[in-house]
Amino acid sequence: MAGTDHSVAPIARGPSIVLVEPQLGENIGMVARAMANFGLADLRLVNPRDGWPSDKARAAASRADHVIDAVRLFDTVEAAVADLTYVLATTARPRDSFKPVRGPDEAGQELRSRIEAGQAGGILFGRERFGLSNEEVGLADEIVTFPVDPAFASLNIAQAVLLMSYEWMKSGRGENSRPRFVAPEVAPASKDDLHRLFHHLEDTLDEVGYFYPPEKREVMVANLRTMLTKAGFAEPEVRTLRGVLKSIDRALGEHRS
Repeated sequence: MAGTDHSVAPIARGPSIVLVEPQLGENIGMVARAMANFGLADLRLVNPRDGWPSDKARAAASRADHVIDAVRLFDTVEAAVADLTYVLATTARPRDSFKPVRGPDEAGQELRSRIEAGQAGGILFGRERFGLSNEEVGLADEIVTFPVDPAFASLNIAQAVLLMSYEWMKSGRGENSRPRFVAPEVAPASKDDLHRLFHHLEDTLDEVGYFYPPEKREVMVANLRTMLTKAGFAEPEVRTLRGVLKSIDRALGEHRS
């Protein structure tokens, strides 16, 4: 489509787009193009199947070179979202999870609200063939799903990114009524801090034999992580909880000795 003005700078700031194990360079390129259409530029890839950089991705991006050039690679989803404080996971099917579920319009508004408040937000998109695993969804704060025809609910990855990018852009338009004053903002914990809390808690619970029987450990860990993610801890709260766990660890060490 004609009409692109390449002299106009991309709109600054917006949610990070995280693609988990994307398979085709062409799909990554179409995602970059969709992002550029709506002012997004932070594209993160977790283990792209065909490696990176990709000539096919650049060709399919249709001159969204600023997005392609800024792509960052990660080995794990945890690493890709470590610096974020609010993460949405996209999924087309119900999950065995107690996480809040939003539609794309509501999710766009929530992203806008948090990012304008200085938080770092992001959206997880899964593999072309089977999406995100339950464990990966468990790393997000909330789920976003699209109101598509249940008889044909499959969206390709570029379509899904396009929809969320559009909702992000749309959320910034129109008059937003704001209260005259608000409560002081407390910085939310980064995902890296939260993941450290997960691992510390799980190690301590292993030490006291909480995960019993052993074959249920994976499900029990997933439930704990869901509860901790839903809490929306601030960074000082995570520090306090880590301090509590360290005290328990010391007491366990003294008891053993």
